[in-house]
Amino acid sequence: VQLVESGGGLVQPGGSLTLSCAVSRIIFSTLAMAWYRQAPGKQRELVAGITHDGTTNYLDSVQGRFTISRDNLKNMLYLRMNSLKPEDTAVYYCNARPADFPWGQGTQVTVSS
Repeated sequence: VQLVESGGGLVQPGGSLTLSCAVSRIIFSTLAMAWYRQAPGKQRELVAGITHDGTTNYLDSVQGRFTISRDNLKNMLYLRMNSLKPEDTAVYYCNARPADFPWGQGTQVTVSS
């Protein structure tokens, strides 16, 4: 399985970004997936999860600002991030839930004025 994240960048506080994750696995549609992030000096944490049939859950600090979604036909996972805050700065990764696959390179999100 290969996970390729993209869409990160530098954004001002209050801005938005959409992250994408391409998953090279033909049974993607059966997997629970999630976005994780790791800030400098901190442990990796789960940000948002989505079951195979679309039930979602979120870290309290991103609830109402982030939206996770998936396209099972394209083997793609997405994370729409609105109202970004400096504390959202981290490298963002996608993986299954639990994180059973080798980690990809991640995509850097930097929120700064």
